[in-house]
Amino acid sequence: MQLAQLVREGRRYWSSPDGQAHWQAERACIGPVCEALFGQHSLELGIGPPLCDMSPIHHALRWSPTRELAEQSQTLVCLPHALPLPDATLQLVVVHHLLEVVAEPHHVLQEAARVTADGGELIIFGWDPVGVSGLSRLLSRRREQLPWRGHWRTPGRLRDWLAFVDFEIERVDYCGFHLPGSLPRNATLETLGRRHNVPLGDTFMIRARRHSQRAQIQRPRLSLKDALGGASLGHATRVGRHANRKTPLE
Repeated sequence: MQLAQLVREGRRYWSSPDGQAHWQAERACIGPVCEALFGQHSLELGIGPPLCDMSPIHHALRWSPTRELAEQSQTLVCLPHALPLPDATLQLVVVHHLLEVVAEPHHVLQEAARVTADGGELIIFGWDPVGVSGLSRLLSRRREQLPWRGHWRTPGRLRDWLAFVDFEIERVDYCGFHLPGSLPRNATLETLGRRHNVPLGDTFMIRARRHSQRAQIQRPRLSLKDALGGASLGHATRVGRHANRKTPLE
């Protein structure tokens, strides 16, 4: 129920002018990455609108904590730290502003890393604590609302977390540049900030891959069809905790 309430609050924020402006900036940032990826399956874990609808990966899964909140048929209905998917089966996994607000962020990151294929992309969007919106969190009244609520972590902190799941950061991009009191809709400011990758945007996008030495390991793999059942592919599915999860991070 807490996750369901979080999704409802998130959808209200992302439909607001501020949320829409940030979403547009983030979509422009991830667009070139998605367009260059090919494969069978992808997954977005987040509480905002889909970001990767331009990707040529044709089986794009979404996530929801309840069946009632599932917005499309290709939705996993489960806990975000217990994904009902086999290991290393997704070419693209996007964690969109979820690690700041869930109760078990380490476990969510671990699951996202587990299902990302060798050679696939794990992309994490987070709010930058030193961006303009990060500085505005000094006002305590804002910390009760999205997006300012939760724990905002730097890319350096997430680099340490990713190391525990055998992933390394390939690149960090920043987006959502704006002046205090304005929305990130200034095209010139956004272009300059992204061109020089100034670490002052409201949002950062981490691109991570499995360590190269792990990429050489060959393992037997199940297909998504085998894992979910042929009749379940493409439909919202309520499932329990995955049986083959690794030991959670502490």
